[in-house]
Amino acid sequence: MRLRVGSIRWRDNEDQSDGPRTCLLHVPVNKTSTAFVKPVDPIVGETIGNWEAVRPKQPARLDKKTGELVEFLFSYRTRRVSARYLNQVVIPALCNKAGVPRRDARGAITSHRARATIATQLYNAKEPLSLFELQEWMGHRSAQSTQHYAKISATKMARSYARAGYFERNLRAIDVLIDQETTRSSTAADVPWKYYDLGHGYCTYDFFDQCPHRMACARCSFYCPKPSAKGQALEGKANLLRLRQEIPLHESEIAAVDDGITALEALINRLIDTPTPGGPTPRQLQAGGLVQIQPTTKDGYERLD
Repeated sequence: MRLRVGSIRWRDNEDQSDGPRTCLLHVPVNKTSTAFVKPVDPIVGETIGNWEAVRPKQPARLDKKTGELVEFLFSYRTRRVSARYLNQVVIPALCNKAGVPRRDARGAITSHRARATIATQLYNAKEPLSLFELQEWMGHRSAQSTQHYAKISATKMARSYARAGYFERNLRAIDVLIDQETTRSSTAADVPWKYYDLGHGYCTYDFFDQCPHRMACARCSFYCPKPSAKGQALEGKANLLRLRQEIPLHESEIAAVDDGITALEALINRLIDTPTPGGPTPRQLQAGGLVQIQPTTKDGYERLD
């Protein structure tokens, strides 16, 4: 409402790849800051230029804020445009023309709401303004005032959440060996053809990603130790196809990987009576003296990734 005639100026960009000229708006002294200049959308400068071209000549009036005689930009018949006129006449007319309600969940749509809207847009843009840049743009004395306007959108929050890698913590990568000779000879139904590398050995269970013992291998009949002749023969094959597969982990398995021995022992104890893919439970395998449960996590143990 207190903008003056000639408040817009243009600056050519030094780098033409940056796009069209930059429009700069001179903001007079106000309740939150001294006079300052800020960039605005070019359409603002173009519209103000169009208005200045048809604006009737008006006498200078007193700016009560500064005590100066100035030519107010939005003045007609010697009267300056008021906030009441903006909020009760102009904005309702624009809402009717655009087909949007005059009120929403946050209340009436006013000129001050537009300020909050553009602040939120600048803060959530693809290359957003920092909080301190936004503070300068809005002319605030403190960043605390700016934070009231700068609301993080749900879309930006979702992008930041994804970049934080929270979902990735639930995945572990494991090497997978495919015996191409076996698959080509059509004997895959009777002979293992896929091997999951556990570090200390291989698991030949086709559905390893669904095995409850994958993070604490119980060495059932699907287990192939690396030091054995069978394991050495497998590693010596020239036709192996090596892949990487991501395995989604449950909370207890993530804890076994991240928190060490205590969490791993808790996982082993929880699975002690859970049948392995080969049939017997880890307790039965231990009672028969066949094998011992083999951890596959950190802190001195092999792990998937």
